[in-house]
Amino acid sequence: MATTFTNQATLSFNGTSVQSNVAVGSIESALQITKQTSTETYAVGDSITYIIAITNSSETAFTDLTVTDDLGAYVFNTGEVQPLTYEEGSVQYFLDGMLQPDPTVSTASGVAFSGITVPADGNTVIVYRTTVNDFAPLGEGAEITNTATLTGNTICDAEATATVTANDGALLSMLKSVTPVPVAENGELTYTFRMENNGATALETADNATVTDTFNPILSDLVVTLNGAPLAVGTGYTYDESTGEFSTVAGVLTVPAAEFTQDPTTGAWSVTPGVSTLIVSGTVARYCDVTERS
Repeated sequence: MATTFTNQATLSFNGTSVQSNVAVGSIESALQITKQTSTETYAVGDSITYIIAITNSSETAFTDLTVTDDLGAYVFNTGEVQPLTYEEGSVQYFLDGMLQPDPTVSTASGVAFSGITVPADGNTVIVYRTTVNDFAPLGEGAEITNTATLTGNTICDAEATATVTANDGALLSMLKSVTPVPVAENGELTYTFRMENNGATALETADNATVTDTFNPILSDLVVTLNGAPLAVGTGYTYDESTGEFSTVAGVLTVPAAEFTQDPTTGAWSVTPGVSTLIVSGTVARYCDVTERS
């Protein structure tokens, strides 16, 4: 990166002066810094690897440099919060591709790696991991941009940024429970499927999602509801009483998007998942051949 400079001279004589033209020049920095990430999207708890590369186009080595990453710090209320946490001990430091002893690491403000050298006509690479924490913005369009700054007594400061965006798809999980335990012979058994969406996008009918299961023991006289509304056999679900194979019809199942809120005092983000509940009840039709299932 070139830095432009200007200069103008003054000629003084017999109490008068004459200004020269303005001369314009530039200084080309010998050091170039770039920054890359291991992923383009994030969710809270994810580990993100950052790769900082510094190249030296001069015939002189640069020593005792410092690289500081602000860990995505942004202003909140009267202070700053950092959506990334440096993973202690994760740094790797390479000179011209050769692994070096770890640099000095400070986490007083972001994370700083000091004592960095960039060889003449060579390159330095610093690799480290961070964890996405509760201060990471969430929801559609949210992102984390963090800046790495290269500083030293013999150079002009240089910066490189990297941006990752919040995962804006559906993030689904499902919890299955059974009641009662134990169930009486020829009694009624109920399976409850609780589906949670921690993502910013709802699961829609067009996604053609299904829940499938093979009931053991096999059930008869099924009663099926989704979020309290009854589902009819054929249009809402299919079931084979000879095998116990159950499936919702593709497109019947939907799960709303999560809601994201930021604490107005601490700045921490929280997620209220979207929830859909499928309940299947039936009579235990055959129990003498029950085998343990996970």
